[in-house]
Amino acid sequence: MLTQEQALDIYRSTGAVLKGHFKLTSGRHSDTYMQSAKLFVMPDQAEKVCAALAEKLAEAGVKADMVISPAIGGILMGYEVARQLGLPNIFAERENGEMTLRRGFSFEKGAKFIVTEDVVTTGGSVKEVIELVRSLGGEVVAVASLVDRSNGKVDFGVKFVNLISMDVVSYEPEDCPLCKEGKIELVKPGSRTVFKK
Repeated sequence: MLTQEQALDIYRSTGAVLKGHFKLTSGRHSDTYMQSAKLFVMPDQAEKVCAALAEKLAEAGVKADMVISPAIGGILMGYEVARQLGLPNIFAERENGEMTLRRGFSFEKGAKFIVTEDVVTTGGSVKEVIELVRSLGGEVVAVASLVDRSNGKVDFGVKFVNLISMDVVSYEPEDCPLCKEGKIELVKPGSRTVFKK
Protein backbone atom coordinates (compact mmCIF):
# COMPACT_ATOMS: atom_id res chain seq x y z
CA MET A 1 0.00 0.00 0.00
CA LEU A 2 1.19 3.52 -0.77
CA THR A 3 1.92 5.87 2.10
CA GLN A 4 0.50 9.40 1.99
CA GLU A 5 3.95 10.75 1.07
CA GLN A 6 4.36 8.21 -1.77
CA ALA A 7 0.93 9.15 -3.15
CA LEU A 8 1.82 12.85 -2.91
CA ASP A 9 5.11 12.15 -4.70
CA ILE A 10 3.13 10.59 -7.57
CA TYR A 11 0.97 13.73 -7.75
CA ARG A 12 4.11 15.89 -7.83
CA SER A 13 5.95 13.73 -10.37
CA THR A 14 3.04 13.91 -12.81
CA GLY A 15 2.78 17.71 -12.50
CA ALA A 16 -0.57 17.46 -10.72
CA VAL A 17 0.33 19.85 -7.86
CA LEU A 18 -0.05 23.40 -9.20
CA LYS A 19 0.99 26.66 -7.52
CA GLY A 20 -0.53 30.02 -8.40
CA HIS A 21 -3.91 31.73 -7.85
CA PHE A 22 -6.86 29.43 -8.37
CA LYS A 23 -10.64 29.55 -8.23
CA LEU A 24 -11.77 26.19 -6.86
CA THR A 25 -15.00 24.42 -7.82
CA SER A 26 -16.36 25.51 -4.43
CA GLY A 27 -15.84 29.15 -5.45
CA ARG A 28 -13.08 29.60 -2.87
CA HIS A 29 -9.58 30.82 -3.86
CA SER A 30 -6.29 29.06 -3.13
CA ASP A 31 -2.58 29.20 -4.03
CA THR A 32 -2.47 25.39 -4.45
CA TYR A 33 -4.49 23.23 -6.83
CA MET A 34 -4.45 19.45 -7.14
CA GLN A 35 -5.02 18.89 -10.88
CA SER A 36 -5.79 15.17 -10.97
CA ALA A 37 -6.31 15.34 -14.74
CA LYS A 38 -2.50 15.62 -15.01
CA LEU A 39 -2.15 12.45 -12.94
CA PHE A 40 -4.52 10.56 -15.25
CA VAL A 41 -2.35 11.40 -18.27
CA MET A 42 -0.08 8.68 -16.88
CA PRO A 43 -2.25 5.53 -16.62
CA ASP A 44 0.42 3.51 -14.78
CA GLN A 45 0.67 6.16 -12.05
CA ALA A 46 -3.11 6.62 -11.86
CA GLU A 47 -3.51 2.87 -11.51
CA LYS A 48 -1.11 2.87 -8.53
CA VAL A 49 -3.00 5.50 -6.56
CA CYS A 50 -6.45 4.10 -7.40
CA ALA A 51 -5.33 0.58 -6.48
CA ALA A 52 -4.03 1.91 -3.15
CA LEU A 53 -7.36 3.65 -2.51
CA ALA A 54 -9.28 0.47 -3.38
CA GLU A 55 -7.04 -1.43 -0.96
CA LYS A 56 -7.80 1.12 1.80
CA LEU A 57 -11.53 0.74 1.15
CA ALA A 58 -11.23 -3.05 1.44
CA GLU A 59 -9.18 -2.74 4.65
CA ALA A 60 -11.87 -0.41 6.06
CA GLY A 61 -14.44 -3.16 5.47
CA VAL A 62 -16.38 -1.20 2.84
CA LYS A 63 -18.68 -3.46 0.83
CA ALA A 64 -20.63 -1.97 -2.06
CA ASP A 65 -22.50 -2.92 -5.22
CA MET A 66 -21.46 0.04 -7.38
CA VAL A 67 -19.21 3.08 -7.65
CA ILE A 68 -20.53 6.51 -8.64
CA SER A 69 -18.67 9.78 -9.21
CA PRO A 70 -19.54 13.36 -10.04
CA ALA A 71 -18.60 14.41 -13.57
CA ILE A 72 -16.19 15.44 -14.78
CA GLY A 73 -13.23 15.25 -12.42
CA GLY A 74 -14.28 12.00 -10.79
CA ILE A 75 -15.06 9.99 -13.94
CA LEU A 76 -11.63 8.50 -14.66
CA MET A 77 -10.88 7.95 -10.99
CA GLY A 78 -14.25 6.31 -10.37
CA TYR A 79 -13.71 4.00 -13.32
CA GLU A 80 -10.29 2.88 -12.11
CA VAL A 81 -11.34 2.42 -8.46
CA ALA A 82 -14.36 0.40 -9.64
CA ARG A 83 -12.09 -1.69 -11.88
CA GLN A 84 -9.78 -2.39 -8.95
CA LEU A 85 -12.77 -3.40 -6.79
CA GLY A 86 -14.46 -5.42 -9.54
CA LEU A 87 -17.62 -3.27 -9.35
CA PRO A 88 -19.84 -1.57 -11.93
CA ASN A 89 -19.24 2.16 -12.32
CA ILE A 90 -21.49 5.08 -13.28
CA PHE A 91 -21.25 8.85 -13.00
CA ALA A 92 -23.62 11.70 -12.24
CA GLU A 93 -23.58 14.99 -14.11
CA ARG A 94 -25.25 18.36 -13.85
CA GLU A 95 -28.24 19.10 -16.03
CA ASN A 96 -29.94 22.48 -15.55
CA GLY A 97 -27.79 22.97 -12.44
CA GLU A 98 -28.74 19.70 -10.70
CA MET A 99 -26.93 16.38 -10.40
CA THR A 100 -28.69 13.69 -12.36
CA LEU A 101 -28.13 10.32 -14.00
CA ARG A 102 -28.07 10.41 -17.80
CA ARG A 103 -26.76 8.15 -20.57
CA GLY A 104 -29.11 5.33 -19.60
CA PHE A 105 -27.53 4.87 -16.15
CA SER A 106 -29.75 3.28 -13.53
CA PHE A 107 -29.59 0.98 -10.53
CA GLU A 108 -31.86 -1.16 -8.41
CA LYS A 109 -33.36 0.20 -5.23
CA GLY A 110 -31.24 -0.71 -2.21
CA ALA A 111 -27.97 -0.77 -4.20
CA LYS A 112 -24.98 0.16 -2.03
CA PHE A 113 -22.61 2.79 -3.38
CA ILE A 114 -19.14 4.17 -2.90
CA VAL A 115 -19.03 7.80 -4.05
CA THR A 116 -15.60 8.64 -5.45
CA GLU A 117 -14.14 12.08 -6.09
CA ASP A 118 -10.56 12.94 -7.00
CA VAL A 119 -10.21 15.96 -4.69
CA VAL A 120 -12.51 17.04 -1.84
CA THR A 121 -12.38 20.62 -0.53
CA THR A 122 -15.86 21.47 0.77
CA GLY A 123 -17.45 18.22 -0.47
CA GLY A 124 -20.27 20.03 -2.28
CA SER A 125 -20.33 17.83 -5.41
CA VAL A 126 -20.04 14.66 -3.33
CA LYS A 127 -22.96 15.74 -1.13
CA GLU A 128 -25.06 16.35 -4.27
CA VAL A 129 -24.27 12.84 -5.53
CA ILE A 130 -25.10 11.34 -2.12
CA GLU A 131 -28.49 13.07 -2.22
CA LEU A 132 -29.09 11.89 -5.79
CA VAL A 133 -28.33 8.26 -4.90
CA ARG A 134 -30.60 8.42 -1.85
CA SER A 135 -33.42 10.09 -3.81
CA LEU A 136 -33.34 7.16 -6.26
CA GLY A 137 -33.47 4.52 -3.51
CA GLY A 138 -29.78 3.73 -3.22
CA GLU A 139 -27.58 3.70 -0.14
CA VAL A 140 -24.17 5.39 0.14
CA VAL A 141 -21.87 3.31 2.34
CA ALA A 142 -18.65 5.30 1.85
CA VAL A 143 -16.99 8.24 0.17
CA ALA A 144 -13.49 7.79 -1.26
CA SER A 145 -11.10 10.45 -2.54
CA LEU A 146 -7.51 10.59 -3.64
CA VAL A 147 -7.03 13.95 -1.90
CA ASP A 148 -8.89 15.39 1.08
CA ARG A 149 -7.98 19.10 1.07
CA SER A 150 -10.12 19.72 4.16
CA ASN A 151 -7.71 17.78 6.40
CA GLY A 152 -10.58 15.67 7.71
CA LYS A 153 -12.99 18.55 8.36
CA VAL A 154 -15.65 17.45 5.84
CA ASP A 155 -18.37 15.16 7.23
CA PHE A 156 -20.43 13.14 4.76
CA GLY A 157 -22.25 11.13 7.42
CA VAL A 158 -20.64 7.93 6.08
CA LYS A 159 -17.14 6.44 6.16
CA PHE A 160 -14.64 8.73 4.34
CA VAL A 161 -11.51 7.04 2.99
CA ASN A 162 -8.70 8.98 1.27
CA LEU A 163 -5.05 8.59 0.31
CA ILE A 164 -3.81 12.11 0.95
CA SER A 165 -5.16 14.33 3.72
CA MET A 166 -3.84 17.86 3.72
CA ASP A 167 -4.82 21.27 4.98
CA VAL A 168 -4.50 23.52 1.94
CA VAL A 169 -5.59 27.03 2.85
CA SER A 170 -8.43 28.47 0.79
CA TYR A 171 -10.26 31.77 1.06
CA GLU A 172 -13.63 33.28 0.34
CA PRO A 173 -13.08 35.56 -2.70
CA GLU A 174 -13.51 38.74 -0.65
CA ASP A 175 -10.84 37.57 1.84
CA CYS A 176 -8.27 36.32 -0.69
CA PRO A 177 -4.83 37.90 -0.09
CA LEU A 178 -3.76 37.00 -3.65
CA CYS A 179 -6.66 39.03 -5.05
CA LYS A 180 -5.72 41.92 -2.77
CA GLU A 181 -2.08 41.81 -3.94
CA GLY A 182 -3.25 41.72 -7.57
CA LYS A 183 0.05 40.25 -8.82
CA ILE A 184 -1.15 36.80 -9.95
CA GLU A 185 -4.13 36.32 -12.27
CA LEU A 186 -7.02 34.22 -10.97
CA VAL A 187 -7.37 30.98 -12.96
CA LYS A 188 -9.99 28.25 -12.84
CA PRO A 189 -7.94 25.12 -13.63
CA GLY A 190 -9.34 22.82 -16.27
CA SER A 191 -10.98 25.63 -18.14
CA ARG A 192 -7.95 27.94 -18.28
CA THR A 193 -10.38 30.76 -17.58
CA VAL A 194 -8.73 33.91 -16.27
CA PHE A 195 -10.93 36.12 -14.11
CA LYS A 196 -10.63 39.90 -14.30
CA LYS A 197 -11.56 42.07 -11.34
